[in-house]
Amino acid sequence: MNSMVSLYHTHHRFHIPVMGTGFTIDTPLRVAKFGISSVVSLVDDILIERIRKHYCRVHSIAYVPIPQSHPDFRAARITAYLDMMQDLVDAQIEEMRRMPLQAGNDKSKYFELLPPFSPVRALYDRWLKASWDEKPALEEELTGQIVAGAIDGNIMTKLDRLPYGKDGNPLPSEYSDAKAALRGFARSKVRGSMVYSAGINPTLYGTMEQFPDFYRQPDGSIKKGVILKVSDYRSCMIQGRFLARKGIEIREFRIESALNCGGHAFASDGFLMGPILQEFKDNREKFPEMFEPMIEAYYRKKGREYPEAFRGRKILVTAQGGIGTYGEMKRLFDTYGLDAAGWASPFLLVPEVTALDMATRKQLADAREDDLYLSDVSPLGIQFNNLKNSSSEQWTLRQIEEGKPGSACPKGFLVSNKEFTDKPICTASKQFQALKLKALGHDTVPAYEGADAAVKHVYVKQCICDQLGNGALIQMGVASPNQPVSVCPGPNIAYFDRLYSLREMVAHIYGFGPSLVPENRPHMFAKDLRMYLDYYEKLVKRHLESGDPPLAYLKEFKANMESGIRYYESILNEAWFLGENPESLRISLEEQAFRLEKLWAELPLTSPETLGESIVISKVE
Repeated sequence: MNSMVSLYHTHHRFHIPVMGTGFTIDTPLRVAKFGISSVVSLVDDILIERIRKHYCRVHSIAYVPIPQSHPDFRAARITAYLDMMQDLVDAQIEEMRRMPLQAGNDKSKYFELLPPFSPVRALYDRWLKASWDEKPALEEELTGQIVAGAIDGNIMTKLDRLPYGKDGNPLPSEYSDAKAALRGFARSKVRGSMVYSAGINPTLYGTMEQFPDFYRQPDGSIKKGVILKVSDYRSCMIQGRFLARKGIEIREFRIESALNCGGHAFASDGFLMGPILQEFKDNREKFPEMFEPMIEAYYRKKGREYPEAFRGRKILVTAQGGIGTYGEMKRLFDTYGLDAAGWASPFLLVPEVTALDMATRKQLADAREDDLYLSDVSPLGIQFNNLKNSSSEQWTLRQIEEGKPGSACPKGFLVSNKEFTDKPICTASKQFQALKLKALGHDTVPAYEGADAAVKHVYVKQCICDQLGNGALIQMGVASPNQPVSVCPGPNIAYFDRLYSLREMVAHIYGFGPSLVPENRPHMFAKDLRMYLDYYEKLVKRHLESGDPPLAYLKEFKANMESGIRYYESILNEAWFLGENPESLRISLEEQAFRLEKLWAELPLTSPETLGESIVISKVE
């Protein structure tokens, strides 16, 4: 366990990934004192500044606003907020260490939340049973084991808008959204990692050379780590090598299911979660020889020695996306050798952990599979996990009914379209939607009911960059409860049906409490497979309508899924862990393999040559 603390920075084997722009915005202040690491979104500096003001008031800290007139306001706001959080978490930990160890307080809760297999939990159990003479020494040892969870920051690398100055011209490139967020994180005092998601951004990654906290210090330590969220092994190699050439050591590869997750869904080319995990297992021992020569070459170029002690360093590999039972998590640990797992959407139902208004929490608790879907609401044009009938959706439809579709675009983080303007604008904005409707031949706003597909494609976009933060502001009493709330849960939340305490959820995660999901919940692999077939069906439909994507891509996508299906068939007769549902995977393999062939047969110009080999799934009793 000591190695786990030094590598993963905590005694826990799960973390709470970033959720939206606001749902985990203050999660470190809620759970870091219990040794649980979590990730804060660095997208919305306007939201961050409002939350900082709120917590300054709560904790009687002098609040000095950072206005937009500040020469580097975005970075400065992020630094100020992260510094405040680290100071507050440090104070929480010191207070906890000074507490007596007794039932009912946070100090005992810290140890009671640890997994049963943790040596520190075993030490706590010894303390519980110890005589009065033995307790003081054991308590002192336990107090020394208290460590805070990490405060990690997330940058979605694709969100790298270049703002405009007062003169109407673009600002210098170093003031782009992603680079300013990186600068804000790098200059802060947080002891955490930068989590990069959504793929490679070469100019952003190149900026890291400016910040010594991402490199080895004279004592060999690295103040801030780098975590890459990846959807497959190829992405890990490309991004890992790019950063290695900059001398950056990856602390962790965080594998995320491309579709069975919350937020934006960056679908792969049909690569399924199980085979991806297997590929990492088969190749992770090659990481040192793959990256270290590049890192050492960088240090030599800078006239520095790369310490011998850090050669062969272990890079953590974790996974997240759709994990719903301890049995599934145990498979990640025992079968695929992963170091930890991320649990996200279920924590939207834990008020102690996430920032979200109660009305939306109730909607999520009541939501079932059909209420959760991959949508086209994101102005980025990327599939986005969504909740039907959210207050954001209701607000969007009201705007249309009132003849004023679109949002005023109060923040502009997702501006990207230049179809009608020289400067990019957001496709969810009033400006874009008015221009687009006119271009489609409409002088007045068409009603939603009866509108054609082109008009509905305009109307579907929602103001997520603003409304994803409203749930946090409402919960904190900073915004009116009437503000529209966008929410982006993963489909896994369909199987959790009420609000939970932190203790209940952690007991479920580690399997030492009652299961919070029904026994017939589909296995994470089964759900991943079905979602990929749903996505493939959309691709086939698009091809039939427009010829895009091309048939060759659909064939490649199909071949990748077929390979994944064969892999799942090969593991059906393996031993399964308590809490898994292998029967759901067996059924899904039969259903989805048949569905895949049926979809392919709908495509024109198919022949035995283009069809390739068909898959036969044998029934496993």
